[in-house]
Amino acid sequence: MTEVVITLLVRDLIPEDLPSCAWSGSALHLVSVARELDRARRGEVDYLAACPPSGLPVAVGGIDYAETPGAGTLYQLSVHPALQSCGIGTIFIQAAEQRILARGLHRAELGVEDINPRARSLYERLGYVAYGSEPDSWDQQAADGTISRYETMLTLMGKELP
Repeated sequence: MTEVVITLLVRDLIPEDLPSCAWSGSALHLVSVARELDRARRGEVDYLAACPPSGLPVAVGGIDYAETPGAGTLYQLSVHPALQSCGIGTIFIQAAEQRILARGLHRAELGVEDINPRARSLYERLGYVAYGSEPDSWDQQAADGTISRYETMLTLMGKELP
């Protein structure tokens, strides 16, 4: 077996990246990400991409500074399906936590779907603790283009940053 080590750079996602992020969701999702890039330009959020030397995003997600006073709230976190369980999520979240600290905040929060135990396990390994739950919903687009409302329950988790 040969081990390959690849350096990842976590940087701001830019509009030119969107065509290469189709793996992260439907066209409707990418429209939502484009709106988040507008919010990033206004300083309300950071929207990040983890990229290997090719420069193509293999993980994306945002940090909302307006949702919870005194905290950065991680959202829309996604790692390319073919690269999950390779440590990319850990690197991405650690970089996001550094962005939160750079804003002078010392708490990170997120919501994880109850139907996603793998993600919750990752967050717990990284020190996040459940503190509540809430329903969430958003529009989703099927492969045939139809749009429906997706409803789910989230476990709310938080972590005090050093």
